[in-house]
Amino acid sequence: MNLERMLEKCERGQWNVDDLDWSVTPKEMSRDDEVAVVQYFTDMAGIERLAKALFAEQQRRTSDPVLQRIFATFVVDEERHAVAAERLAAHYNVHGYRTYSLNESLVKFQPHFLAALSNFSSEVANAYILAGELILDVALLRSINDHVDDAMSHEAMHLINRDESRHIAIDYHMAEYYASDAYQEWLDAQPGKSLSEQRRTAISVLKMLYFAKPFFRDVFQEPMTVVDPDGVRMREAFKRIHLVSRKPGVKRRPFARFLLAMQDAYNRPLLRKVAGPLISRVAGAPGELLMKLYDDEELARAGRMSFDEMAEEALGAKEAS
Repeated sequence: MNLERMLEKCERGQWNVDDLDWSVTPKEMSRDDEVAVVQYFTDMAGIERLAKALFAEQQRRTSDPVLQRIFATFVVDEERHAVAAERLAAHYNVHGYRTYSLNESLVKFQPHFLAALSNFSSEVANAYILAGELILDVALLRSINDHVDDAMSHEAMHLINRDESRHIAIDYHMAEYYASDAYQEWLDAQPGKSLSEQRRTAISVLKMLYFAKPFFRDVFQEPMTVVDPDGVRMREAFKRIHLVSRKPGVKRRPFARFLLAMQDAYNRPLLRKVAGPLISRVAGAPGELLMKLYDDEELARAGRMSFDEMAEEALGAKEAS
């Protein structure tokens, strides 16, 4: 990937929420639909600010000046997406049926996520942002947009998706770096963590994982049962997460090995029967999405693909019906 060209694209692609025409009349909705849609956009604002925190952390950690500037634009993007989501929530809150606030599970997850963030290794931070943006972009946002099916949502989501495409391209680029021998050599040269630091990291990550599953269930999974009732798009997003996790360089990373171990354990019928709920809770994801979602041919094909090619295919999936 040409990072200078990507930086130019990031800076050229900036836009302002006030550029959208918020004066258009919202489409008529049933009471249940209006309540659901306003809550979805309210929670979307919170999700986007979690992504903003991840990109800010990546910006802080990288020593590459071009990547620093790219991540700086991503931080601005995510705050703009959060503001756009809040404006969309207000736009569709026509009747004011109730007072809306961030989902309780998101509120509980957020401080533990932010606390763990500073203890994440760089590749773990990137793994979370890559997985989160695949779920958000390939599955949730376009499903909500299709469900709303209104000009205002289409206009805002078109611009948000354009930003997210840049993010996903860089996420895969960084995944390639963290899978490389060069990163492993750099890692080997770093001083080891003390036992107290390792203990603090483990505790913060375990606390985050404890709240991860209810967060995922309430903020991603339950809305998707309404806007993507067949679950096709969520399975598509998780399939891509599984496949990139099994790339040779990626799967040697400790966090990837942990997630793959959880997936492999859940896919063993006896273990799933005895300890399925525990495995699901530790992994922070519902069991049905820990199941093997790809076939051997897809796995072999992913192994032959470059990270850039995988990114292009993921971006193409956003346009699929």
